[in-house]
Amino acid sequence: MPKDNLKRNILVTNALPYANGSLHLGHMLEHIQSDIWVRFQKLINNNCTYVCGEDAHGTSIMLKAEERGIKPEELIKSYKESHMEDLKAFNINYDNFYTTHSEENKYFSEMIFSRLQEKDLIEEKEIEQLFDTEKKLFLSDRYVKGTCPSCNAKEQYGDNCESCSSAYSAIDLINPVSVLSDSKPEIRKSIHLFFKLSKLRKSINEWLETSEVPKQAVNKLSEWTKGEIKDWDISRDGPYFGFEIPGYPNKFFYVWMDAPIGYLASHKNYLDTKGKSEEFDLYWGEKSTAELYHFIGKDIMYFHALFFPAMLLNSGFRQPSGVFIHGFLTINGEKMSKSRGTYILADDYLKVLDPEYLRYYFAAKLSTGVDDVDLNLDDFLLRVNSDVIGKFINIGSRTSGFIKKHYKNKLSNKLDNEQLIEEFIVSSEQIAKAYENREFSKAIRDIMILADKANKYIDKMEPWTLINDEKNKDLVHSICTTALNLFRILTIMLYPVTPSLSANIYKFLNIKQPNWDDLNNLLLDHEISEYQSLLIRIEKEQIDKLQEISKED
Repeated sequence: MPKDNLKRNILVTNALPYANGSLHLGHMLEHIQSDIWVRFQKLINNNCTYVCGEDAHGTSIMLKAEERGIKPEELIKSYKESHMEDLKAFNINYDNFYTTHSEENKYFSEMIFSRLQEKDLIEEKEIEQLFDTEKKLFLSDRYVKGTCPSCNAKEQYGDNCESCSSAYSAIDLINPVSVLSDSKPEIRKSIHLFFKLSKLRKSINEWLETSEVPKQAVNKLSEWTKGEIKDWDISRDGPYFGFEIPGYPNKFFYVWMDAPIGYLASHKNYLDTKGKSEEFDLYWGEKSTAELYHFIGKDIMYFHALFFPAMLLNSGFRQPSGVFIHGFLTINGEKMSKSRGTYILADDYLKVLDPEYLRYYFAAKLSTGVDDVDLNLDDFLLRVNSDVIGKFINIGSRTSGFIKKHYKNKLSNKLDNEQLIEEFIVSSEQIAKAYENREFSKAIRDIMILADKANKYIDKMEPWTLINDEKNKDLVHSICTTALNLFRILTIMLYPVTPSLSANIYKFLNIKQPNWDDLNNLLLDHEISEYQSLLIRIEKEQIDKLQEISKED
């Protein structure tokens, strides 16, 4: 990347994992996707901040805590610790991982609600709501299942359809059933608070037309914006674990009201901790020129691409620059299944395999579309072994031995093939563009093309043959030095995807962690460390073991 580029101020958020269950590989797909993009931004010296946290409110958390005989606060603390451990193990490097159950989030939720009230965008309405007569409570959306009123998909929850992504009220479900008691709920009336989205059609469409949202998602969202835009119910009746709405006893902010506001809260907490509180408006103020991006799954795009931007616009905050949306994760072409051993928890994966394998494979499959991503376990084994071990790592392992044995771990002061080095450096422009555009699969393809070229160069030069003649000693030295410089360039290129592996290679090469601009800084007359195994091949037995563990859970 050109060195004279001005640094961009970028804030990246990832959808908040819900604090009532363990993370699985479907969660990791999204965290890995956003982490790769953030690492690339930092690698090219942009000022990029990366925040997330726990989605910590709602009926399900309250009920699970009751079931365990603990307070909801204890439950969400436990899951936060568990989630942070998994994320760290997968090399997800958040600048701040917070929680929606915080004073900052309460402050911003109340502020935004108050400002919407001042603009006459909050309305009280009497609604009909589903009530579980056995459990004696109003049923939140996730505790009702039925048939989707839009596409007739069965077994859908009461807030949005996982099949067609439509958002609706639980009362609209066909043949609803309480998940808690398996009984048919009865309809009761209650006063709820609504955000008057019906008044905001023009601004909603304007944002969709000017922001970075995948075209497939815009087409889907336009089906909703071109039809009747309904007002959004932002309140829930007690008992409920969340923030009580000021002026409305026993009424609480709906979890999807305060969850995205958690992005503001996590960022504010981060800035306060760093002594940079004054920078908040730089990112969230109405006149902000910073970039703000959300990484989410397609099942929650209505909340992030319609409701939240409209809420921000009408409460004195800036709107997101874009919402990057991915599809669901399937394994072996099907939905994750415990019986098939493909409902794989992050923790179970870590018991068997290195996280760098999965980071690489997901990167090789990810692009800007919202199509589902399939983790085919046979292909996973073959691709990682072929690309990461057979192509990339092989460059270092097959040449480092010569440097140790014949040159006391010291690289030559000259290259054998400067043209090939230059070709790699020039290729970095298109690879950087692919990373920037989140076309990770293209970046990986281009990097592996270069890795093939490096290996063909080594095969052509045959240093193992040349070294047998003393007169070729300097030539072999420069050949291996060229190969290890190619290895270094590829390592920098792969760093956003495989940060731990790259860090170990930097140690082997005896260099500090470089930036993208350092690609053309060659290692000549430089002492390296002794080569040690970096990663080993995946064995079929490991895949089988992973599936067996997943069945047991």
